Amino acid sequence: MGLNAGFTRCCAILQLVCLVGRTGPSHGFTGSSDGVKFGGPPRLVASKNYQLTTTNYQLEPYLRRMTKLLDGKVALITGASKGIGRAIAAHFAQLGANVAFTYLSSVEKGQQLEQELAAHGTKIKGFRSDASDYAQAEKLVEDVVAEFGKLDILVNNAGITMDGLLMRMSEQQWDQVLAVNLKSVFNLTKAATKPMMRAKAGSIINMTSVVGIKGNAGQANYAASKAGIIGFTKSVALELGSRNIRCNAIAPGFIETEMTGELDQKVVDEWRKAIPLKRGGTPEDVAKATAFLASDDSSYISGQVLQVDGGMLT
Repeated sequence: MGLNAGFTRCCAILQLVCLVGRTGPSHGFTGSSDGVKFGGPPRLVASKNYQLTTTNYQLEPYLRRMTKLLDGKVALITGASKGIGRAIAAHFAQLGANVAFTYLSSVEKGQQLEQELAAHGTKIKGFRSDASDYAQAEKLVEDVVAEFGKLDILVNNAGITMDGLLMRMSEQQWDQVLAVNLKSVFNLTKAATKPMMRAKAGSIINMTSVVGIKGNAGQANYAASKAGIIGFTKSVALELGSRNIRCNAIAPGFIETEMTGELDQKVVDEWRKAIPLKRGGTPEDVAKATAFLASDDSSYISGQVLQVDGGMLT
């Protein structure tokens, strides 16, 4: 349930409480809505002039929890200087998370993002680090824990493409895509499990793709790396579940970013027509799904692949 829908429903229930309360100030209403119970204690009653009063319960914490879904949590997001990663970092900060993120080549964009996110009032720090390098990944996690005190959420988002038909694909193109897209997920996940196991809690979210599910001509290297992430995600979920560490993957479909902005408009329009929702996704669409899997609202979800594709693969 979204924030607006949740608030509307709460208001409707409160109006019902007022109506019931007209039979006398001591008559409460017993029922529930999304785990919020009325009927005492705790309970809501109406006074003689039908002005709503509260006893032992306040709606404010409930609404605050909805707007600060990640309040106080520490998240590490790789590849966050632009596109989907940037949207995830911004959305997490809006939801109250303390955010550590990485950038590599886009130094100026990374530094700018750090300044922008600081406006949300949470702790923000960017790290220049290569996720595909095992030693750098280990040091990154150590530095994040030293700086923030803990690590609750890991979002493995760093990725690249080097497209080309298999017959023309070089070994270097294959190796580099697998290193950045798949090996980086292994590197960061292995490093992050140490503090998460000590805390006996954690959420790991790996960014795969619908291409990793369906395949795509001209992207054999990219498809292999993203399919590998799915198998890795499910294996990690099985291994770490007993330690209360969850691992899930998100498979974005056609998401309109800076990269797609360089495509011919006719190509973009054809993609949109093939999607049941008749539009491309936004980085914010992916960010909201990521926040859900990062939050305690998904505490019984692990080992799953969430497709954010507008129904593309349906």
